Formats: sequence, C-alpha cells, structure tokens
Amino acid sequence: MPTTPFTHRMTTYGADDEFLAATLPFLTEALSTPDEPPPAAIAAPDKLDLLREALGKDIKHVALIPSTDWYTGSAANAVARSADYLATHAAPGGRVHLLMEPLWNGRAGRDPRETAEWIRYEALANLLFAPFATTALCAYDTRTATPAVIEAARRAHPGTDAYEDPTHVTADLDAVPLPPPPPDAHPLTHPAAPTTTATAVRQWARARGLPVADAELFTEAITAATTTLGPVTETLLWGEAPSCVCELRTTHRVDDPLAGFVPPPTAELDPVQGLWFTRQVCAYVDIRDHPSGATVRLQYA
Repeated sequence: MPTTPFTHRMTTYGADDEFLAATLPFLTEALSTPDEPPPAAIAAPDKLDLLREALGKDIKHVALIPSTDWYTGSAANAVARSADYLATHAAPGGRVHLLMEPLWNGRAGRDPRETAEWIRYEALANLLFAPFATTALCAYDTRTATPAVIEAARRAHPGTDAYEDPTHVTADLDAVPLPPPPPDAHPLTHPAAPTTTATAVRQWARARGLPVADAELFTEAITAATTTLGPVTETLLWGEAPSCVCELRTTHRVDDPLAGFVPPPTAELDPVQGLWFTRQVCAYVDIRDHPSGATVRLQYA
C-alpha cells in the first residue's frame, strides 16, 4: 500500500439506504475536518437528491456536482477535471474530501474496452494524485457495476485486500492485444514533413466524414503524439466519422504508464507533453510497447 498524502477509498452499495450509510459518514468527516474547504459530492442526480434530504441544512456546505457533468469524455478528461478542481477549490496541499460515483450505467459501463479505461484511471489516480492530501471515496453501485467491474476496481483502491501496484494493473490492461488494423487501412508515406503529414491526415479525416473542426482536432492530436514519440516509421488511418482511427508505429518504446496523463504545469504545451493533448482530444489512446518500439493507436470518438 502506498504511503502518500492521497487517501483513495472505495465503497459498494446495492440500495439507496446503503448509499447513504456509506457516504454520510464520509461527508460528516469532511465537514468536521478543520481548515478544509467544503467537500464535493460527485454523484448521479438522484443520489444528490438523497443527500439533500439526508443532510438538511448542512447540504449548503457541500458542493453538489452531477456525475453526468464530471465524467464526460475520456478517462484523461476526468484526470484534467480533477486536477483543475484541486487547483481551484482545495486547500493548500490539495486538502479536500471528494465523494465520487463513477457512471457504470453509462459510457464507462458500455463495453469491456471502456471499462478498462476507467479502471486504468482509478489505478493511475494513486500515482497522479499521490502528492496531494486529498481524501477520495469512490462509491460503486452494484446494481449497475458488474461483479467483474467491482473486483477490478478493488485492485485499484488501497485498503482493499485485492489492491495491487498501479503499474501491475496497467500492465495487465496493456497485455490485451489490440485488434489488427483492417485490410483497407490507409498508409501515409514516411518520412514526410510534419506539415505534409498534417495536410494528408486532415484531408483524409474530412473525406471520412469528420466536420472541419473535428478533423482539425484529430490532426492536431496526431501531430502532438508524433512530436512526443519521436520518429514515426509508419502511420495507418482507418474508420468512418466519428470513430476515425490513427495508428502510429515508432522504434522508440514509451515505457511510462503515466504517459499523457500527467497534467502540464502551464497551458503552453512542451513537446514532451504532447500526449496529454492527444488524450484530451481522443476517446482512446492505446499504447503497446514491444521489443523493437511501440504502437500507439488513437481513436477520435
């Protein structure tokens, strides 16, 4: 179990009264912690209604945030949202209590691949937020999260008897092979000037149905990834809007489970932070290291 200021707890419940039994003591603890800002409850709207009724007048001291507003987009978007919240609302050192209810009946529970991304997010949170004295309680509803999801989440939360080092969890996720590109994947010629490659990607994306703004974002995401990864030996494009896919192959391994997840210190991106931008734009960024380099697959939506 890591010894860091960050406290990452997990609870499960299968009924509304169990939700309150698990979360009210957490919020009460937060409200009684000296010199700490109001806690935040990030949960489904119906759960927020339960908290309003149970807390009565004390609810004015709790920030209520619908989970449908928090868990939007990719897992990397949730990292950015959490980092921004700590920067703007937490006390020095990141001190704040966060009650967080993942949306397992929505996007995050849609398919095994999406589930894997959110388990990755839960595991990497232990590393990303290790320097912060934040106390988080992740509440899992067993009515929507499957037993397999619950067991996987237990591996990502210190304090459970199933907890594992985050790098072990992510290594298991990355051990799943990526499906091979389709036979009609479109290759780009290498080497090519970055501007030439960007133009080719942009034109291809528009031809595949992406609107102008989306095609531009997709192109910028690929350019950012290419800048970070170094020389790219092969680029393949396939799919139709909105699920356009780009696969980059390089002779350099990435060898970093946090690649693209660490928030940059400023809005101006350094080239080594390009994968952060890529992860913010794309729904999926899959990295597979192998002995001779790496394969990085980007899916826009």
